[in-house]
Amino acid sequence: MKKISLLEKISQFCSLSIASGKMPAALIFAIFISLCSLSATPKTLLLGGEKGWDEFYLSEGVVVGKKNGQFGYDAIELSTRTTSANYTTDLLLTFDDNRELVDETGNYSVTQNNLLYTEDAVKGEGAALSRGNKKGLTLSGNDSSLFGNSGFVGSFTIEFYLCPSLAENGEMVFSWRSSLNDDIRSEYQMITASFYNNHLEWAFNNIFVGFKAKELHISGFNTIVPKKWARHTISFDDETGLLEYLVDGRTEALVFVTKTGHENGTICYPLLGVKAGLELCPDYVGKIDNFKISRVATNRYSRDILVTGNEKYKVSGGKFITKPLLVSQSAKIEKIDTLMSLPLQTDIRFYIRSGDNCYGWTDSYPQWKEVVPGEKIDDVKGLYFQMMAEFLPDGAGKATPRLTEVTIKYDELPEPLPPFNVVAQAGDGTVRLSWSYSVDDNAGGYYVYYGNRPGEYLGRIAVQGSSPINVGNVTETTLTGLENGRIYYFAVSAYSKADGRINGTLSKEVFARPSSRLGKK
Repeated sequence: MKKISLLEKISQFCSLSIASGKMPAALIFAIFISLCSLSATPKTLLLGGEKGWDEFYLSEGVVVGKKNGQFGYDAIELSTRTTSANYTTDLLLTFDDNRELVDETGNYSVTQNNLLYTEDAVKGEGAALSRGNKKGLTLSGNDSSLFGNSGFVGSFTIEFYLCPSLAENGEMVFSWRSSLNDDIRSEYQMITASFYNNHLEWAFNNIFVGFKAKELHISGFNTIVPKKWARHTISFDDETGLLEYLVDGRTEALVFVTKTGHENGTICYPLLGVKAGLELCPDYVGKIDNFKISRVATNRYSRDILVTGNEKYKVSGGKFITKPLLVSQSAKIEKIDTLMSLPLQTDIRFYIRSGDNCYGWTDSYPQWKEVVPGEKIDDVKGLYFQMMAEFLPDGAGKATPRLTEVTIKYDELPEPLPPFNVVAQAGDGTVRLSWSYSVDDNAGGYYVYYGNRPGEYLGRIAVQGSSPINVGNVTETTLTGLENGRIYYFAVSAYSKADGRINGTLSKEVFARPSSRLGKK
């Protein structure tokens, strides 16, 4: 059996009553309108989806991914952790811009680039792909850069992410080749990082002055896994002489570059000769991301190592907050529905707050209320709404949730109907207005509009005040102080008894022209 709604039942009752003659048609119509007006109007507000995401007031740690949501829509997801430059940074290549590759510190310029851009990145929006054609990337440093000058250098760290295709013997990832010339010697210098027996091996030839071995080699003990991202770090500390190689923040090998080869020995400092360019991936097949040189040693116990690790996403997550969304006066949020993807162990948490005036809002006021998609929401109503969503990755920082759209469902109180019958009677400098009560049971009072042009109710002259005038829940009023001989136009609206700010449509317009003779008996 088909389910019949309340309004359908009311309509059927009205039709039968009119047909039978038991009630006048006008009364039946009034009852129908009154009963219908008692119901709030359900409405929706869409964020994201086909509309797109443009309602942000604040976003932290999230990005809008193009066409990565359901049904091909843009979706919000956690942004990958991109390395950032600071005052110790000598060189930084993030590979995030697919149009132009630049050093973000400005210390190095690109003289040759045969690397390809790829979105398959471990950090940020992009990475570089090397095809192993012996024409990778060449950089030239300025006079203030580490490798753009000659002489002794202090602490340094070289760090990058690799995802090799095969890691075959001889594949070279980093190369700096120069010579050290003075009055008594001329020596070839070299710093390289290349694969050997499935390990990345660093070679320093004639770099550390006074060290017992002119050729210093250091490599890890764990096997490099092809097609898997790993962070490689080589660091020299000029306070201890420690040269350390780390993979994903874990020490793989170390050596003290001192006269004795032990800790507390006399430190052998690095000395760079003739200025020469840096080569990245001159003979390497695979991807590289976030190449960075710093003028500081990496402390393996520092926050940088312990926290950054090799997570793709910040384990603390991210969030966005929408702008205050103007809905309607006394609207009430009923629930939210979402279209999202939640990989295992990830989550998105939603919060809503509301109020009638958003200009005094702070980070904590009004208070946020956590809501669950699909569940009924209580006690959230007002003229403005604001939503916050927290994006939480899995514990390893490897997976991100994605939000394609949010549908906010709310009820809106209907505008009360105007009075159907309005009469204007002119007097001496006055006009008496009278009307019948609105048939709408939601009406709590009336506004009177007046002016000197049809449809333009901009009057200011009446003693009772400027248009519109709140006359309360009455059916007549007299405006005084009007100018005799001028025509005035009037209309009346009803406002809601639930909220006086909800004002309905205007009644049919009436007019009157005050005259001094109308005051005589």
